[in-house]
Amino acid sequence: MESTVASGKRPGYGQLLRTAGAWTFLLPGFAARQPFAMLTIGIVLLVQHTTGSYGSAGAVAAVTGVSMALFAPQSGKLADRYGQRAVLVPGVLVHTASGAALTVLALTGAPLWALFVAAVPTGASVPQVGPMVRARWAARLQGSPLMSTAAAFESVTDEFTFVVGPVLATALCTGIHPAAGLIAESALTLAGGLLFAAQRRTQPDHGLSLTDARSKRVSALSVPGVRVLAVAFLGIGSVFGGMQVSLTAFTQEIGQPGMNGLLYGLFAAGNMLAGVAVGAIAWRTGPRRRLVLGYTGLTLAASLLWTAHSVVLLGALGLVVGLFIAPALITGYTLVDSLVPATARTEAFTWLTGAVALGQAAAVTVAGQLADEYGASAGFAVPLAGTALALITLVALRSRLAQRASGRVAARGIGHRVPVTVD
Repeated sequence: MESTVASGKRPGYGQLLRTAGAWTFLLPGFAARQPFAMLTIGIVLLVQHTTGSYGSAGAVAAVTGVSMALFAPQSGKLADRYGQRAVLVPGVLVHTASGAALTVLALTGAPLWALFVAAVPTGASVPQVGPMVRARWAARLQGSPLMSTAAAFESVTDEFTFVVGPVLATALCTGIHPAAGLIAESALTLAGGLLFAAQRRTQPDHGLSLTDARSKRVSALSVPGVRVLAVAFLGIGSVFGGMQVSLTAFTQEIGQPGMNGLLYGLFAAGNMLAGVAVGAIAWRTGPRRRLVLGYTGLTLAASLLWTAHSVVLLGALGLVVGLFIAPALITGYTLVDSLVPATARTEAFTWLTGAVALGQAAAVTVAGQLADEYGASAGFAVPLAGTALALITLVALRSRLAQRASGRVAARGIGHRVPVTVD
């Protein structure tokens, strides 16, 4: 598909949003991805209400997150091969049914093992709308400098989703019924997912429609650079999970639990502000170098969290940590476009999204145990450890991100292949 944007222009959000056909998938895509941010908190509030245990509630939510992380890449691979609609429609139906089953089991006092069983398909069938939207941008903008702007736009959209979704789910659970958040999540997934799937004109070409037989056999995870990025995104997930648990524990320790929302809001605000800025800048530095530098800043900022003993200082440090997360996420997603063939992009994006979810699930578990045993400050060691290990991997294997990859030069839909150098 020929790029709809002239590649020589300065990147900008206005120019990005004027891309032909963009709004036809942006609006339904936003509606379809909103429930994703409601799922974890909806499960926690429902299961805690029915069992009286935050530990049990967190465990069920963690099973959902791990299941999503393991199955999401397979969903992406199928979408690349058979098309997004073919995967999305049955996926949202399964997710709606399994979410309803989990709700009924919780309300009827089913044993914990039954909730775990229901949590597996609930997480496995989470629609990967974010990666699918990114794949549509990549199909529209291949070869254009606006890809970095699109990655920034999607990062801001994700952050906005994760600010609004938990608030909406909490309000429904506390104001209407403990099951209302999970019920709303399932309903929105069904309606938004089907609406997004109906936008067939902007769906990227899938593997079975392309003539290059070699492209069909490419797996995103077989690309070394994708494996390096997955480790980096695991570290980012450890920040999200560690911050969620440790901020909650910290505000409870100081007797101000109501400050939790404000502190996490500052963290999310830093992420959103940085995402807007990254997308508005015409970068002269290559993405590989930007990723290493940005991740170094993230690790340094995370290393200071455990030293904070006041709301003001922790809020400031959370804001700084957020400022470094968006550049790392955006640059990682931007690199995918150059490292991975078009027939494996959705799979690649879901590997990265799944890595964040897996890192978050692990961090929630470890940080919770540390906070219980040693206090909230110990929980903040999880983001430090996660980002430090990921940074070491990223620096040691950064050459994998500079490999030449086959990029497709559009010419009436399918063109010849030329080498593209990253960084």
